[in-house]
Amino acid sequence: MAEATLSPERADLLDTLQMHRYFLRHTARDLTDEQAGQRSTASELCIGGLIKHVTQGERNWTRFILDGSGISGTDPAAIEEYANAFQMLPGETLASVFAAYDEVAKHTDDLVRTLPDLDVSQPLPEAPWFEPGARWSARRVLLHIIAETSQHAGHADIIRETIDGAKSMG
Repeated sequence: MAEATLSPERADLLDTLQMHRYFLRHTARDLTDEQAGQRSTASELCIGGLIKHVTQGERNWTRFILDGSGISGTDPAAIEEYANAFQMLPGETLASVFAAYDEVAKHTDDLVRTLPDLDVSQPLPEAPWFEPGARWSARRVLLHIIAETSQHAGHADIIRETIDGAKSMG
């Protein structure tokens, strides 16, 4: 997975992120577009929507690492975009969702490999869910991306098991 020229920390970040991406992707194996958009639990979540959400989050957080943008607090347009990422919209396919995810993942992986300093930080936007005046380093953002990917892979696994009994593990 990770290259020998990377520092152990960067190799660990990439290996861990790639592992959790695999678990998320694996939940969608052999699903139709209809199944990928299906709400199979009491939740509003579907597998395709979770992949879209993780894609959106990873894209926005890498923008944040680079220039402090991408993470908007309470902007209504951003809130609507955020909400739409949890569902498969008309015309979206699992293939198109994965294509977007692959593109974002490649960008993130390149960033982990090339960012000069993982200690570089940006101020978080003002929002009720962020501590006022807080800053996050690139390292912390990457750990957050890993945690989000892992958490949503677990959600996707539950949804998938409810659809057809398939499990990612076990």
